Amino acid sequence: MKDGHIFINDRRIGPDEPPYVICELSGNHNGSLDRALKMVDLEAATGCDAIKIQTYTPDTLTIDCDHDDFRIGSGLWKGRTLFDLYREAHTPFEWHEALFERAKKNGVTLFSTPFDETAADLLDELEAPAFKIASFEANDLGLIRKVARTGKPMIISTGMANMGEIERAVSSARSNGCEDLVLLHCISSYPAPSEQSNLRTLPHLSDAFGVVGGLSDHTLGTATSVAAVALGASVIEKHFTPARADGGPDAAFSLEPAEFKQLCDDCRNAWVSLGKISYNMKPAEEANLVFRRSIYVVEDIEPGEIFSRKNLRSIRPGYGLPPHRLNHVLGKEAKVRIKKGTALKENMVR
Repeated sequence: MKDGHIFINDRRIGPDEPPYVICELSGNHNGSLDRALKMVDLEAATGCDAIKIQTYTPDTLTIDCDHDDFRIGSGLWKGRTLFDLYREAHTPFEWHEALFERAKKNGVTLFSTPFDETAADLLDELEAPAFKIASFEANDLGLIRKVARTGKPMIISTGMANMGEIERAVSSARSNGCEDLVLLHCISSYPAPSEQSNLRTLPHLSDAFGVVGGLSDHTLGTATSVAAVALGASVIEKHFTPARADGGPDAAFSLEPAEFKQLCDDCRNAWVSLGKISYNMKPAEEANLVFRRSIYVVEDIEPGEIFSRKNLRSIRPGYGLPPHRLNHVLGKEAKVRIKKGTALKENMVR
């Protein structure tokens, strides 16, 4: 990391750059390579900076077991076994080369989340430009060390992790060769409640660990992501689906194409609006300067006549002396004849 920034491919990422928006394809391909390829096309068209997939097989994440330990007890996937869910949601290894090629054709970066060492090896062979570590694997220091040794940028989600666990993950990444590191604040709930997002953690996360910070957003809608950018998030990650009505493991908390495009636009507009500390008149205000108040003559005045609150007022527009000069002018004489509706100037006052 140099000057608080990193690069993924040729894109500079950090606080002085527009937010880097990652479009998560996840398991919403619904088991179809053709759908997955079309999703890459749709995602690229949203204006996102990168597309992310997930690289695992159900066997590398869990075992095919029906014991209670392996059955999901609540939430979006209640009642399903882990193996069944991951079998539906996984992106087969044999699809990866085609997905990377499709992203390249669209001119958009694609990388992935490996969930074990075999996945990391595959992605390295495919020359993935970066790696993501999921929140649930942030405590898998062996996997972090493996990925860090590639020397490529790493993005680690911190959902569920406390400060000590984050410190261990960061230390493992850095001590094994990772120089470009991003930490994503994350609430590992699907969907995540906005009121538990605690976005004020974002600037602290970046400062505490000396990394580029961002948000992996599982809330509904786009407001949380936009608020995160306002608080300094340099990376935003959000799930995507062609249509929630199509179903899919993550469809319920994913954005449709028009919504994702709006997310990209709103996050970048939020970043642009931050600007810098400034109390100077802005170029966009200059044309409206004339609509400020100023001192005007509101009755005809003869030479030598005394200025009073009867013949002077502070009104719009702003071509006359500024309002704060009114008390200074009152009680003085007019040098010249002044008609009603004339903006009072300094050379009219004796």
